[in-house]
Amino acid sequence: MSSAVAPVLPQGAGYGVVVGIGLFFALLMAFVSYLQNRYTQYSTKASEEFNTASRSVKPGLIANGVVSAWTWAATLLQSSTVAYQYGISGPFWCESIPMEHNAPYCHTFLEIVYHRYGKTTHMVFIFFALMTNTLVASQLLLGGSAVVTALTGMNVYAAVFLIPLGVCIYVVLGGLRATFLCDYSHTIIVMLIILYFMFDVYTTNDSIGSPSRMYDLLQAASLERPVDGNTNGSYLTLKSNYGLIFGVIQLCSGLGTVFLDQGYWQRAIASRPTTAVRAYIMGGLSWFAIPFGFATTLGLAAVALTDHPSFPTYPNNMTSSQISAGLAAPFGATALAGKNGATALLLTLFMAVTSSASSQLIAVSSLLTFDVYKTYIRPKAHPQELIFVSHLMICAFGVVMACVACLWNGIGIDLGWLFLVMGLLIGGAVFPAAFAILWKGQTRVGAISGAIGGLVAGLVAWLVEAKVYYGELTVKTTGAEYPTLAGNMASVLTGLILTVTISYLKPDDFNWEKTRAINAPDTARIVPTEDPKAPTIETAPSDEGNNITADATVSEDPKSLQKTFVMAVIVSTVLSTIMDIIIPIPMFLTHYVFSRPFFTAWVVISFLWVFVAFFLCGVLPIVETRKFWAAVLKRIFSEKVILNAEQGQGQASDEDAEPVMVVSKA
Repeated sequence: MSSAVAPVLPQGAGYGVVVGIGLFFALLMAFVSYLQNRYTQYSTKASEEFNTASRSVKPGLIANGVVSAWTWAATLLQSSTVAYQYGISGPFWCESIPMEHNAPYCHTFLEIVYHRYGKTTHMVFIFFALMTNTLVASQLLLGGSAVVTALTGMNVYAAVFLIPLGVCIYVVLGGLRATFLCDYSHTIIVMLIILYFMFDVYTTNDSIGSPSRMYDLLQAASLERPVDGNTNGSYLTLKSNYGLIFGVIQLCSGLGTVFLDQGYWQRAIASRPTTAVRAYIMGGLSWFAIPFGFATTLGLAAVALTDHPSFPTYPNNMTSSQISAGLAAPFGATALAGKNGATALLLTLFMAVTSSASSQLIAVSSLLTFDVYKTYIRPKAHPQELIFVSHLMICAFGVVMACVACLWNGIGIDLGWLFLVMGLLIGGAVFPAAFAILWKGQTRVGAISGAIGGLVAGLVAWLVEAKVYYGELTVKTTGAEYPTLAGNMASVLTGLILTVTISYLKPDDFNWEKTRAINAPDTARIVPTEDPKAPTIETAPSDEGNNITADATVSEDPKSLQKTFVMAVIVSTVLSTIMDIIIPIPMFLTHYVFSRPFFTAWVVISFLWVFVAFFLCGVLPIVETRKFWAAVLKRIFSEKVILNAEQGQGQASDEDAEPVMVVSKA
């Protein structure tokens, strides 16, 4: 069935987006890096700047980076997929400070593990961290290549290898700060295109055009294609058994990536503790707007237009393989706006994939550079050597992530399968990794036992449930909801139970001063803001001989840090309770089916949420960095004026000298 769907766009469009836009951003980053190295004191040739952005990034840009790092291909495609499968419950269920306090100068979260527990535990968590990054990178490339191939007919293996090309180039050129700057442009483009689709679907589109019309189409779809496990088979209810299962799996895999993906820790490392709190709260709120708005628009549009002649699979429904590959959103965009919709969707996915890929590349580079090379191979490596290794690791992982994605594709593993299975593979290490930074009582044996025991329990529960429930072990049965739910929950809960139980038998009493001393500078100095030659304000020499910002190196008041931590806990707890319990559970238990006014309000809220996210991620970073860019532009202008003046003086002296020379010759 998949081969019967003809590509909407020519192959040239696929290569143009994947190669052309990728290289454009690489050239743009080369220019930005040149300006940064010439006119600021943040040199991309310094290891500290390359791997931590000198710990100076403002909260608005951190929030934008958080949104970008979390906006995988799975965020967009899988949210629309579950909307297509389960209705409005799907988009809803797609929803740092202690490290800054206890290890403010670390480059990776694994450095804390090494200094606290030693080599064996360190190696165990290196395994889980690299597995997490590899699985996330695989999802990015599987989802992105599937969409590019479906819309343009481009060879899927060519797409897998070409998508990371431009990303590798600009990350090598600019390091972590490059990922923030490119993330900014990518995220803004994604949000603008989401708003374009939202306004098209709910205001102007001939096939839908209003929330009321969408409501009627979803009601009709509920009668023609009722959803198993939903109240009355309706697409307009949060009472969805499979939607709830997806939400639990999403929670397990989300916990795994948050605590084990160095890309997320990297955002906290790049800022001050208080900055990180605000940034992650804003980032979390902003990120939810993307799958919520995207899936409420394109996922539901795919449901509403499945029987429309403009839908790519018409007169047939989508096959299970097409759904699992994440093609509901691309097909919905094509049905809505033809080639224009397909082009916009292709651009959106490319931006989401490449911005997340840049996060994965710099994250893995940091792990391999500091936790492998510097820890076990060259402990006294010079900063320039570390930069070279970082560049090498970025390129190496770019090749590895493409090869692994090709392997998955070759054996028939798609985005949906990998998304559901990832949590059971990494879930066991979630709480041991969290407690390594939060709980001084966790022991080395508890951390190792929880991580490995959780992995074993997850694998056993997953495979046993698939065999018992379906009678066979295949790609289809192991990727089904109940086996993956069993595996995810067994992995996370076993890891929690083992690490807590074993640690409580003989608890540790770890002194955090040991981790606070990791990479700590000897002194700090303040550079005045008014200095036109230094648009960046505060720096301090590190033990590597590089400059890092005093924002991170000048110790903050412990009481202030404690207040910040308490605020983070309160806010995150309140928001999680509202989003995971107060809103969905009553509607799930009462089997409530949305009325027309309620659905209209739901759509309006999605609009407002995306607009707020656009302000936080698009406008706020500009406001926060306006003085920095003003100082950079002032210095560029001053240098140009001085250069012109010097050239004018040189020309004047030459003109004055020439007559003298002529006279003397005469």
